[in-house]
Amino acid sequence: MTTLQDSPVTATIPFDQDGIHTGHLKVPHSHDGAAYGAVMIPVAVIKNGEGPTVLLTGGNHGDEYQGPLAQIRLVSSIDAADVTGRIIVVPTMNQPAFAAGTRTSPIDNGNLNRMFPGRPDGTITEKIADYMARYMLPMADLVMDMHDGGKTLEFIPMACTHVLDDAEAEEKGWRFAKAFKAPFTCKLVEIDTIGMWDTYVEQSGTPFVTTELGGSGTTRPDWAAIGFRGVKNVLREAGVLVGDVEDAPTQFLHVPLEGAYITSESDGLIDWIVALGDPISKGQVLARVHDPVHLGSTPREYQATMDGVLAMRHFPGLVHLGDAIAMQATIVE
Repeated sequence: MTTLQDSPVTATIPFDQDGIHTGHLKVPHSHDGAAYGAVMIPVAVIKNGEGPTVLLTGGNHGDEYQGPLAQIRLVSSIDAADVTGRIIVVPTMNQPAFAAGTRTSPIDNGNLNRMFPGRPDGTITEKIADYMARYMLPMADLVMDMHDGGKTLEFIPMACTHVLDDAEAEEKGWRFAKAFKAPFTCKLVEIDTIGMWDTYVEQSGTPFVTTELGGSGTTRPDWAAIGFRGVKNVLREAGVLVGDVEDAPTQFLHVPLEGAYITSESDGLIDWIVALGDPISKGQVLARVHDPVHLGSTPREYQATMDGVLAMRHFPGLVHLGDAIAMQATIVE
């Protein structure tokens, strides 16, 4: 039986002392520019007495900025006296990717959200995954990992939980998704769950909630406001932050297992017929993909496969064979 070695990752701050502590998770990284170098992942701990621990993570993909923005703002504005228990914040979990503005790490091409549970003796990205899985997760009573569409997708702003085999675990996540108070609250099925932080946390039995707040590789005032309010609402619902959940209207959605995602069957220039968030009807044309090289050719049409809303679209305008160009969601009354 193989025993995992201790992680080479170390924290520069304590996790068990009251107050606000900011520092880094230090991942050794020997390279041409620094023989004894390290990847420094920002981390903050806000602790006040006994109570639950909420682990906030963002930057799982480095080109997604809403989570890091909301969590950085939280650390800058929070008062430890308003906390009961502990909040651990890792706003740019895949720090190399975040620094480069890329989905995956420029060091090893690692997609952190497909590498859990990771390895202590693996690549930089695998070492990060291993530390988060074996050292950070066991401290948490709730995990919220914030996402958006990055540079290649744009979502309606929504808080999400996953459809799980364990109905009780699903309901725990749903409670916090609803508390976030995004314009949309969604139960979804992912295309690929192997190696995801989401999946690993859920399989551990720890309640998990996530978000998809816009995207297109940028930030916006409306998305930022939704994210910052939502983070505080989840902390309030968890009993860690003082105050009541700030109410806001939300529409409940469901992304089903079959037919929700539409994949491009060609390269081309996409011509959207409906806008993100618009109501859609089964059979309705959502978009056409034109061949920009062979002028006069007939564009390929993509139709809605269900009634509901257009919940995600490809970004930017050029698409390639195999790209996910749309995600549809049904409305839950």
